[in-house]
Amino acid sequence: MAGGATSVSTHILDTSIGRPAVGVVVELAVRSGPGAQWTAHADSLTDADGRCKDLPDLPEGTTHARLRFETGPYLTHAFFPEVAVAFAVEPGEHYHVPLLLTPFGYSVYRGS
Repeated sequence: MAGGATSVSTHILDTSIGRPAVGVVVELAVRSGPGAQWTAHADSLTDADGRCKDLPDLPEGTTHARLRFETGPYLTHAFFPEVAVAFAVEPGEHYHVPLLLTPFGYSVYRGS
């Protein structure tokens, strides 16, 4: 890949309490085109800072990645028991995708 490996990182901030969301399962899946099937790539668990620091680089040929956050077990009364975020990737780029979470809403963005 030109420019090195393509990588993904994430963190979750529980904005209802102003603290990191600890112990949330995060799944990373990849695909090689808009019509291709998703393939499981990695699982992780948010640490004490709400971060997943152990997600492996994406395989060569990946055009899309998807993070699925299992928010139901973390939130007592979760309206969204899971949050799935799919995004396009370019070879050699790093993608940091934070999740801002509350029991009744969420927001994501491309961070740095």
